[in-house]
Amino acid sequence: MSSSASLGYGVPTCFNNAQQSKKNQPMRNSFMVKHHNSVGVMKGWRGKCGNTKTSKRVGVVKCRGLGDFIGGDLLKLDLGQWLSDVEEHKALAIYPPHEGGYEGRYLSRLRRQGYYFLDLTARGLGDPETTLTKIHPVCPPHVGKQPIARWYFPPEVDYRLEALPPNAKGLVVWIIEAKVLSKAELQFLALLPTLRPNVRVIAECGNWRKFMWKPLKEIAGLESSEEA
Repeated sequence: MSSSASLGYGVPTCFNNAQQSKKNQPMRNSFMVKHHNSVGVMKGWRGKCGNTKTSKRVGVVKCRGLGDFIGGDLLKLDLGQWLSDVEEHKALAIYPPHEGGYEGRYLSRLRRQGYYFLDLTARGLGDPETTLTKIHPVCPPHVGKQPIARWYFPPEVDYRLEALPPNAKGLVVWIIEAKVLSKAELQFLALLPTLRPNVRVIAECGNWRKFMWKPLKEIAGLESSEEA
């Protein structure tokens, strides 16, 4: 028992050490202060006994809105606008944050509306028009001495449109890493809902500090921002 207590494995010893360390450390606290239209969170300030002035201020984090204070992933008030823009423009370019995860809420809302998804990556997609709407060849990788073969696959979009259940609202083609696509390829994706009325296109064309989107026709140069 003595050896275990000296090594810090005993529970009472750990609590006693924690209480003693708290008494020996200078007073630290974190509190919130309200300014005119913002909420500030001040961390790690030090004070002296009998004196209200702070001797050192480590950092100040300011929250400008309710969404910043609660958390960007907990409060989303733009899902209604998201659904209306998807139905209006039918092809959107999205810019999720770098850390990822935020786009899942918008995807789930479309799924609740009855949409089915075709997830693709722009890297290795080839010609979008041929891959999505035509019978296209694919050369499988050969290992050394094997002959080079060529397989033919059905159109990705048309094949899945025929397989949709009767109660489905449509098909969403969700393309990640679309920032590597050329302007001509983006223009075809923007016009794909016109060729296939039951198709919606969501292309991840970059990243931003918060989740935002724009009409894909505007990004592809088919229309100006004033017309959008």
